[in-house]
Amino acid sequence: MLAVLCPGQGSQKPGFLTPWLDLTGVEDRLRSWSTLAEVDLVHLGTKADADEIRDTARTQPLLVAAALLAAEQLPLTEVALTAGHSVGELGAAALAGTLSTEAAITLAGVRGREMAAACALEPTGMAAVLGGDPDEVVAVINGHGLHAANRNGSGQIVAAGAVAGLEKLAAEPPTRARIIRLQVAGAFHTPYMAPAETALASVADGITPDDPTRILLSNLDGAPVDDGREVLQRLVRQVTAPVRWDLCMATLAELGVTAVIELPPAGTLAGLVKRELKGNGAPEIVTLNTPDDLPAARDLIARHGTTARQEPGSRLDSNESRDETDRRESSA
Repeated sequence: MLAVLCPGQGSQKPGFLTPWLDLTGVEDRLRSWSTLAEVDLVHLGTKADADEIRDTARTQPLLVAAALLAAEQLPLTEVALTAGHSVGELGAAALAGTLSTEAAITLAGVRGREMAAACALEPTGMAAVLGGDPDEVVAVINGHGLHAANRNGSGQIVAAGAVAGLEKLAAEPPTRARIIRLQVAGAFHTPYMAPAETALASVADGITPDDPTRILLSNLDGAPVDDGREVLQRLVRQVTAPVRWDLCMATLAELGVTAVIELPPAGTLAGLVKRELKGNGAPEIVTLNTPDDLPAARDLIARHGTTARQEPGSRLDSNESRDETDRRESSA
C-alpha cells in the first residue's frame, strides 16, 4: 500500500519551488492560485528569503500549493492513502478528492492570514520537547500552563502557549528531555487560535465537500475519515486542536503501508516515519523535492500502487534504497 504525505509549516526553505517552474504550465498554475490565496506564490517559492516565507500568512498557502503542484505530476489513481501534517491536511484533502484544488488553496490562504492575526493578539510561541517519558512530558507541559500542540512521535512533543510558560518549561524541563524554541509566530493548535478557527469556519460553510475517494487520515486521532462533511469540520477544528501525527503513523503501520512519498518541501515527515516505523515492516520512502525526483516517485507508485502486484516479503530491507532525510520541526 502506498501513502502520499503533505508536509506542514516549518519544512519550507528559500527557493524550493524554483526547479518546478521549468515544467510547462507550472508558473501559470501558481499565478492563478496566487489570486485565490492572496499572496504571490511565484515570488514566495523562488525569490523570497527565509524570513518572508516564515510569515504564517504566506507560508501556509505556499506549502499547500507546492504539494499540489508536485502531485499533479504523479499518477495519483494508483495512490491508496493520503495524509498531511497540520496545514498539509488541506493538500491531503484535495488529493483525496474531498476538496477541489481551488478550495484547498483558498482555505490555506484564509487559514494562514487568520492564524497570523491570532498570533498578533498576545505573545505566544512553541517549543519542541525532545526525549523524556511521553506521559511525564505532557504532564510537565500542562503543569506550566501550556498545551501539547503537536505529538509527532519519535520522542518529539511540541509545547505551545504563553511566552512566560515556555520560559518556565525551558528552566524546568522534563527529566531527560531537551527543549528547543521554535521560530514560529505563536501558539498554533491551541485555544489561542480560536479567532482563526471561527474565521475559517465561516469560509468553509460556503464549500460543498465530496467524500474521499481514497483513504484520508485525520490529525485529530489518526483515523481514516470517509465522510466529506466530517473531513471539512475536522479541518476547521484542527486549527485549535492538537496534531496527533504519532497516531497517523500508527495507522500507517496498522494498514500495512509499504511505501511513502512525501511531497515538497519533503524531508520532515519522511524523517519521522523512518524513525518511527522501523524493522522489517518499514516502508520504502521517496522524498520528492525537485522534478529530478519524479522518476523515483513514479517507480515507487508502479511497484506499490493499488494495481501493483504485492508479493510476500516485497518490502525492502530497512537499510536499503531509502533517502536520507534531515530532522526538522513541523508545527502548523
